[in-house]
Amino acid sequence: MTHAALPAERRESGEFVLRLLRATRARPARLGCFGLHEWAMVYGDDRPRHGQVPLRLGAAGTDAVVESMPVRCTHHDAFRFFTPAARPLNETTPTRADQVRIEQPGCLHATMDLYKWAYKLAPATPSELVADCFELAEAVRELDMRASPYDLSALGYPAVRIETPTGRAEYAHAQAAFADRAGPLRDRLIAVAEQVAGSPAPVAR
Repeated sequence: MTHAALPAERRESGEFVLRLLRATRARPARLGCFGLHEWAMVYGDDRPRHGQVPLRLGAAGTDAVVESMPVRCTHHDAFRFFTPAARPLNETTPTRADQVRIEQPGCLHATMDLYKWAYKLAPATPSELVADCFELAEAVRELDMRASPYDLSALGYPAVRIETPTGRAEYAHAQAAFADRAGPLRDRLIAVAEQVAGSPAPVAR
C-alpha cells in the first residue's frame, strides 16, 4: 500500500510515531528509575489497584520505599496512574503533549510501546516485526511486574527487590539489556513509519 493510498488519519499517526521514535532513539537511556512507577501507583492508598494480590512489604513498607528514593518516571502512561500523593514526588510531570520531548529508550514502558506502535502502523508493519515487538514487550512486562510492590511468587514470578542495592543493580542491568534489544526494533519501526508518513530518512551531513 502506497503512502498516498493510506487514510489521512493513518498518515498522521505515522508522522507522530516517526517523530516520537526518532526523538527517543536520539537520547541516552536513563536507568535510574528502578521501577518505582508501580510503587507510586499504590503510594498512600489503602486500596491498591490490584487488590487480588498482596503487597510484599505491606502498605506502610511500600510507602517507605517510595519515600526513600527519587521517583524518576518519564512516561505519561505510567505517571497518569500515580496516586495523588505520589504525583508531587516525581521529578517531572510528564504529559501526552511532552511525550516526543522527553521519552527515552531506557524506559520499560517506552520499550513495551514498540508493540503498540507496530500496530498503529499496520498494515504497513511486517508481521515478523509485530511478533518481535510483542515478544520483547512480554519479557519487559515480566520484569515490570517482578519489580513491582506486589508479591507474585505464588504465580511463579520471584521478586526483583528494588528496595535493596542488589535488586536495584539487577533491575538496571535488565533494563539496559532491554534497551539494547529495543534499539534495532525501533530502527525497523522508524523505517516503516517513514513509509506511512511519506517522510524519508534525514540525509546525513
